[in-house]
Amino acid sequence: MQFQVGTGRVALTVPDVESLLAIIGERLQEGRGFALATMNVDHLEKLRSDDRFRRAYAGHDLIVADGNPIVWLAKLGGAPVSLVPGSDLVAALCTVAAGKDRSVAIIAGTEESGRIAADRLMAKIPGLRVVLVAAPGFPFDPEGPEADALLDRLAASGAGLCLLAVGAPRQEILAARGRRHCPDVGFASVGAGIDFIAGRQKRAPGLVRAARMEWLWRASLSPMRLGPRYLRGAMILPGHALRALAHRRRR
Repeated sequence: MQFQVGTGRVALTVPDVESLLAIIGERLQEGRGFALATMNVDHLEKLRSDDRFRRAYAGHDLIVADGNPIVWLAKLGGAPVSLVPGSDLVAALCTVAAGKDRSVAIIAGTEESGRIAADRLMAKIPGLRVVLVAAPGFPFDPEGPEADALLDRLAASGAGLCLLAVGAPRQEILAARGRRHCPDVGFASVGAGIDFIAGRQKRAPGLVRAARMEWLWRASLSPMRLGPRYLRGAMILPGHALRALAHRRRR
């Protein structure tokens, strides 16, 4: 399923979590890098006007649906996919990495969150090795000297998988650059996944997630920050829905 974003297009490339983990397992086994993006409506909205973000997405070979509206649009367009939340992928990705004897790096919003998450993941997943935990300063320029230094540290660490949790579009821009700088490393942008494991953010209750209302739960916790974001996202959905229907009719 492709989405029109400004002057370009982006496409979902992996339909479900089982396929994703199988592909990542093969890449880690073979020492081949990748860049994983988890598309949501906020990404679609940003991609419309942010050229750097569009270029970064073009450098990602693995793109999944992280958000029920993306799943609904794909189904409407006749190309159904399953929901693959980035924040739920952290433990699964680390389990695959441990199984392939590949170590992990975590680049998080704060070093404290990264270290707490690393300790909890290593306690939970047999054989997992987290060899680098880092956090850039604020504001962070993913194309600046600090990013260059982070990628040098990553290359020297020997990690096979790098979990990026510094927010969109910074994490995706860094991942696209990392693919060129560290071609044998897999980059996965996991958003708030590290903070959830570290206990710095709280997931919606299971019943709320089952009802597909996690967005409302998150908005209620941070209305000033997330309310405008969700409103902007809602405004672009009708246009994407019409294009999805048109795509389905042409098939």
